[in-house]
Amino acid sequence: MIKVFIDGSAGTTGLRIREMLGKREDISLIALPEQLRKDVAARRDAINGADAVFLCLPDDAAREAVGLVENKNTVVIDASTAHRTSPGWAYGFPELSAGHRAAIVNGKRIANPGCYASGFLALVYPLVAAGVLPKDYPLVCHAVSGYSGAGKKGIAEYEAKDRPANYDTPRLYALTLAHKHLPEMQAVCGLTRTPVFNPYVCDYYCGMTVNVPLFVDMLAQKVSVADVKELLRAHYAGAHFVTVGEEPSGYVSANLLNGTNRMELLVNGNEDRILLTARFDNLGKGASGAAIQNMNLALGLDECLSL
Repeated sequence: MIKVFIDGSAGTTGLRIREMLGKREDISLIALPEQLRKDVAARRDAINGADAVFLCLPDDAAREAVGLVENKNTVVIDASTAHRTSPGWAYGFPELSAGHRAAIVNGKRIANPGCYASGFLALVYPLVAAGVLPKDYPLVCHAVSGYSGAGKKGIAEYEAKDRPANYDTPRLYALTLAHKHLPEMQAVCGLTRTPVFNPYVCDYYCGMTVNVPLFVDMLAQKVSVADVKELLRAHYAGAHFVTVGEEPSGYVSANLLNGTNRMELLVNGNEDRILLTARFDNLGKGASGAAIQNMNLALGLDECLSL
């Protein structure tokens, strides 16, 4: 029986992980009484008694939790921002490359990607790796997400009966252009310029699209929409959860993959400009689903279990 502890199980990500793992017969969830949920000694015992630990905590609390790990065999999967660019931590997006997958399979410290970063990296990393997209390209990224990505406080605000009228519309945020996902977006792709990233939170629960527009004449190689589709298909050939699709309707809805760990990549545009889009569930491949996939791989299990 695999013992799993979710530190921070009261949050959106932790609750979804608990719900998904609670259906498995090979998993025993370690649960602390409510009065001990923040007790350091109780958490230390739970962490070191587990085969796998999910950290669903604010950054500082996640760093503190890592300091409690004494069992060299415990796999730690951190869903916070704290360790996504830290040396010694595997970046938990196995589909990006064979190297990323190997680091997860062989590692004990795994940083779960940010939701927006997952979409951005799925689109940009293969183009950089193929030499199509220069590392100094002035990238711009637009994204929309359901309000579940705002956490418990944000969810409560959106679902309040007396919420402000402006919550009815898409709301642009991160206006200083310093969103917390930017460091991993830049570092994992090896970009020399920080992208301009403008995300919107919208009045629906979950699901997201991440979009990256490109000028063909600024790329290192002249490519067509069809070329980029083929490049992405080849890069993700054999992947269980990342695929290249089509959207014949002319509209891309953000919530069609809700409740799954799937990510669909779309390529549109014309001979001068290309639009890359990633569509997925911000609570699935953007958070809890990705975390469980990483746990499965790190423990030598079928990566599709629970997903």
